[in-house]
Order: sequence, then structure tokens, then C-alpha cells
Amino acid sequence: MDTKLKGDIAEQAAILHALKRGWGVLKPVGDRLPYDLAFDIQRTLIKIQVKNAWFDEPSGNYVVDNRRTKTNRRFMLREVYNPSDFDFALVYIESLDLFYIFPVEVFVSYGSEIHFVETDKQQRKPRSAKYRNAWELIVQVAECKEKLVHSSIEVGEVSL
Repeated sequence: MDTKLKGDIAEQAAILHALKRGWGVLKPVGDRLPYDLAFDIQRTLIKIQVKNAWFDEPSGNYVVDNRRTKTNRRFMLREVYNPSDFDFALVYIESLDLFYIFPVEVFVSYGSEIHFVETDKQQRKPRSAKYRNAWELIVQVAECKEKLVHSSIEVGEVSL
């Protein structure tokens, strides 16, 4: 299975999880935007970047590259994401049907890779552990955005 297909599977899993929560899902046309999906949560749009993690045999961990990858026939270019590119990164571990839900600021603060420990190793919990299936973070941000929009509009005013 190539990486493009794995990415498509991760996106479809994210869509399924969002729909099960009653959220609307929007998908941009093409792949020129720095995000893959937008979730509509109570009329608030949250931009989502979806990544697929792979299993690294030597470490026994799942790994994801947290950089943007652009490819063509001649070369592959990797760039860091900007905090304004999306609101959340969803990292999918297909074999566990599991997502890590990272606010963009956290996601871009890692080096070039993020490792996920999903075994019962005798070690301290990695800092990524608190983002395991943390779907409530998306709801919290949507609610904050909604409050900001509503508090900035006075009766009789129109905001564009």
C-alpha cells in the first residue's frame, strides 16, 4: 500500500469519527491547501490536517513525520508547518483505529517526527499520551471560537 492510499484511509477514518460525533465535514477540492478537512462544529469551522502513523520495528513505536511533504517525479520537499496552516493535526494509527489529536502549536513544536508508545513498556508516559483520542480538545476550541465571534457582534451591527 503506498503512502497516498494510507493517507486517504486516514482521512476517511477521520471523517467517520467526526460524523459519528454529529459534526459536519468539508473537504477542499485538490490538495493545495495546508489542511485536509474542516469540521463544522455548531457552525464553527475547525481546519484539520490528517497524518498516518507507521510502525517502526526497531523501536516498537508508531511514528509520524510532522512536516509537509510535497513530491513530484524529480524530488521530495519537506517543510515545517506554520501555526496558521490548520487548527488540529489528527494522527491516525490504523491497526488500532486510534487518533492522536494535537493542537497545531503542539504538533509543530516537535522535531521532525513524533513517536507514539502503544505497548506496556516500563517507562514514563510520553508527552503525546495526553492527546490520545482527545476529541474534546476540538470541541473546546470550537466553543471558544464561537464565543469570540458572538461576543464581537453587537445588536444591530454586522460583522464581515
